[in-house]
Amino acid sequence: MGSSDERNEEPGVSRIVCFGELLLRLSAPGRERVLQSPALDVHIGGAEANVAVLLAQLGHDAAMVSTVADNALGAAAVGELRRHGVDTRAVRAANGRMGLYFLSHGAMQRPSEVLYDRADSAFVRHADYDWDALLDGASWLHLSGVSPALGMATAQATIDAARAARRLGVKVSFDGNFRGKLWQAWDGDAAGLLRQIFEEADIVFADHRDIAIVLGERVPSEGEKAVAEAATRAFAALPNLQWLTCTLRTQHSVDRHTLSAVMVERDGTRRRAPDYELDGIVDRIGTGDAFAGGVLHGLIAGLAPPEVLHFGLGAAVLKHSIPGDFCLASAQEISDVTSQAGFHVRR
Repeated sequence: MGSSDERNEEPGVSRIVCFGELLLRLSAPGRERVLQSPALDVHIGGAEANVAVLLAQLGHDAAMVSTVADNALGAAAVGELRRHGVDTRAVRAANGRMGLYFLSHGAMQRPSEVLYDRADSAFVRHADYDWDALLDGASWLHLSGVSPALGMATAQATIDAARAARRLGVKVSFDGNFRGKLWQAWDGDAAGLLRQIFEEADIVFADHRDIAIVLGERVPSEGEKAVAEAATRAFAALPNLQWLTCTLRTQHSVDRHTLSAVMVERDGTRRRAPDYELDGIVDRIGTGDAFAGGVLHGLIAGLAPPEVLHFGLGAAVLKHSIPGDFCLASAQEISDVTSQAGFHVRR
């Protein structure tokens, strides 16, 4: 790892540290319900790992900090990240189990369903990290609301990471990723704990519902207007915050959505990306993480603000076509989406 003095040495490329749990995703094949037939498809995932993989695909020095089970499952998860170019030297193996989640893909008017099986995982058991060492040479730290939702130990680890990054001059990216079922499982103080992370963030990927949970102030509207109103309240309450952004999704059925995105800057500037009509969605899981990774890439690469938002949306759009949690796409493929390059066979 380079020293902190080398943090911005290469324009357009940065070291981004992502912290969170690596998961095994067990999916029913096709559009079946879980165990409708005795088969499951296995993918590696996790909100923060999904961002790390995309950033690595886009040429950045993306590193993962995590703890996995000290067994073949943990080794497979680490190997999959390494295969996609993620630096896994800070992923340690320890006693405990791998976190799992089971997915049944929806169809038509039947929504997709997720069943978590993450209690007492190695990641939850072992939540002590040396953040000064782990953030050495980093330009960005990416966190999500999933980790603090797992229990007090991982909540404190996430808060400690954000505070260390702020102290060291490392920018903090935080995806709200509110998971009500996980918070309810241990009666966690979601508002109080998430607020401590939001306070350290430079950019948050959050909508008006996330802000309402953290600030305790509900916005009496929906859509882009609600996000703009929530952003105004967030900037007033969170002095380190520079950007708030999220996707805007209209669901016509499980298979057909309209997707856009909005970004609000601290000075009140608001940008809206164009609408994309998504028909025949392959896999929605990980699309928000693809958006986050695309936006971070745009900020790091120095794209113009409208292009930052559009690139993030392009990554999210493309992820809907890719099975599994990861957005396995290049910058050119994402740019082809945003430039409407067409659907001819690439030869």
